[in-house]
Amino acid sequence: MTAPAPPAQPRQAATVLLLRDGPGGVEVHLQRRTRGMPFAGGMTAYIGGGVDPRDGGADLDWVGPGSAEWATTWGCDEALARQLVCAAVRETFEEAGVLLAGPASGGVVPDVSGPEWEAQRQALLTRELALSDLLAVRGLALRSDLLRPFAHWITPPVEPRRYDTKFFAAALPVGQEAQDVSGEADEAGWSTAAAALAEYEAGTRPMLPPTVHTLGQLARFPDVAAVLAGSPPEPLEPISPTFTEDTDGQKWAVLPDGTRIRLVVPLPGV
Repeated sequence: MTAPAPPAQPRQAATVLLLRDGPGGVEVHLQRRTRGMPFAGGMTAYIGGGVDPRDGGADLDWVGPGSAEWATTWGCDEALARQLVCAAVRETFEEAGVLLAGPASGGVVPDVSGPEWEAQRQALLTRELALSDLLAVRGLALRSDLLRPFAHWITPPVEPRRYDTKFFAAALPVGQEAQDVSGEADEAGWSTAAAALAEYEAGTRPMLPPTVHTLGQLARFPDVAAVLAGSPPEPLEPISPTFTEDTDGQKWAVLPDGTRIRLVVPLPGV
């Protein structure tokens, strides 16, 4: 008999819940990944992606909690912690045109619109430009103090494509606007957690369990300030669900604490 193949090694990734206050409460920026994507195609997700080897360049100016503090939060070494924070900032700019950076003396860059900024965003996407290069050219520092740890999920070993994903929360900087510019999404916009979860239950907004669960956590907060003031345990314990199926065919993701997330089959054409 052939021995079973070992589980795929999870790729390190960062995801960002980009937040703003709206008339109905906290709103989060969501994207629907294009259906042709090899991972989570057609699913609603947050901004995010895998760590780039160049994330966390040694010459990167930095304001806020350093690598050691983030390493404690995520339970990893300092080099990886630095890469994860940089990946979160880079992906937010690449996928939403929002830059969590500013002068080293303080503040956040108020406007990143215009053709020159767009050319640099495109250069990041094609890997012609590293995040450290962009910030150096602009005379800016990465603002790690604008990010807060929110959750940590690891794709189960049964999956062929796996990610070890750190979830960050960040407020939309004053003066900046999130844009629908991600080449990996065919739809993007703002929604309250409650509205997104209602669409999920109706089968019109397919989502993976980490998105469903973190939206449920987000729905408990009255405003963005409360989200960012939260103090998660250090380190954040990673969540890796298992799966089960009822006798009636309903499938569930089961979290380590026993929480069950119903897996909703999308409506035809969604």
